[in-house]
Amino acid sequence: MTIIGDGKRFTETKFSLESEFEEDIVSVSNTLFGDNIVFINPKKKLESKSLGGTIPDGFFFDFNDPTDPQFYIVEVELVTHNFFGHVFPQVTKFFAFYKNIKLQKSLVDKLFTIIDQDKDLRVAFKRFLGKREIYKFLSDVIETSQNILLIADGTFKELQEITDTYTDTWGKLVKYLEIRKYVSEKNVIYTITPDFDTIQYIEPSIDVDEVPEEGFSYSEDFHLEDIAESTRKIYQRIKEIALEKNGQLVFNPQKYYISIRKDKNIAFLQIRKKKVRFIAMLPEEQIRTIVKHYSVATLSQGVQNFYNGPCAAIDFIDLSHEAELINLINTLIETHISDE
Repeated sequence: MTIIGDGKRFTETKFSLESEFEEDIVSVSNTLFGDNIVFINPKKKLESKSLGGTIPDGFFFDFNDPTDPQFYIVEVELVTHNFFGHVFPQVTKFFAFYKNIKLQKSLVDKLFTIIDQDKDLRVAFKRFLGKREIYKFLSDVIETSQNILLIADGTFKELQEITDTYTDTWGKLVKYLEIRKYVSEKNVIYTITPDFDTIQYIEPSIDVDEVPEEGFSYSEDFHLEDIAESTRKIYQRIKEIALEKNGQLVFNPQKYYISIRKDKNIAFLQIRKKKVRFIAMLPEEQIRTIVKHYSVATLSQGVQNFYNGPCAAIDFIDLSHEAELINLINTLIETHISDE
């Protein structure tokens, strides 16, 4: 493939070695992913036993939403690699790591040592954490934000079938980015699909207003597995309040969220281990007049475009101010659903 731009022809770079692609990604990570990320290259710094027998290509901390930072184990692959012979077993080892509390504790210790011995990394983390303890942050984020970022230079045709088949692992934990490099003399262009700022929200190949066909594989149980009991109760209470207000509402499970909808979506719920992230389809200013005691997060324009309208995210970590939740749901219903 060739890109024409600014009077130049940009030809796609084909990497022959995975290490070359990996080094290229690391060198331009801030350009590709923005300035609100910290990338740690673990090669030569970690023993493979720290993650159950394999060392990933990187660890990625995403601070684009400071109220909901994300942790990723990064695996960089070439599409010329055999998916089932190489990629599949490599990523599967990371699933086992996330199930092993002892290995997680070991990784926290190793990452803290790496950061503590590297001035630039310490400064980078303190920029986002302020006075918060780095060790506690590492422990908390690796426990509650468990992602695997698979980066490739093209499309693995096997990936869609695998994510649909192994919904509790590949479908839930793996986020996929396709990054291609194009060169014209000394000029370079990268394409990245999907946009990184929407990677925690996207539903591949499914429009957010589309009603799934009968037999779709995702369910409430898919989202409620392996979460704290307190989080389960928050979700159940949200559902009770919404259905008490309007019994025709549908809670519609998709891959990365559960939407609340009637004729259209009025909210999206992302179930984290220790909180429910409630994405309300209202302008942020209006949400802030309703919600005073819970964290309200600004969403990027790309995310708001994905959800087809103004919205912001509220993190419900408890029900100590349930009146605000009730008021928010009432406002959403009154705004988006007309009386029949």
